[in-house]
Amino acid sequence: MPRVIISDGIRAKLAAKHDVGEPEVHQCFANRTGNILFDTREQHITDPLTRWFIAPTNKGRLLKVCYVPDGDYYLRSCFEPDDNELASYRKHGKPTDF
Repeated sequence: MPRVIISDGIRAKLAAKHDVGEPEVHQCFANRTGNILFDTREQHITDPLTRWFIAPTNKGRLLKVCYVPDGDYYLRSCFEPDDNELASYRKHGKPTDF
């Protein structure tokens, strides 16, 4: 199973900007029920493509998780999704729990 890799810079950004802790990131990976989607927006193109999903933490907080798979999963960001992201994920990700 791939590991979730969180750089020190990303960890600091998650805490300062999004009030997200590392345990919440891991909980989202464990709690995901929908499909993984690809970020194909031109300004976010990576090789390989950034993947994302929305999942709840163990306390029910919904978070959008963005990562790049390269053997392990390299976290790019994790934050509370806006209404458009939630609608898009409900339509295309098809989660079963929200």
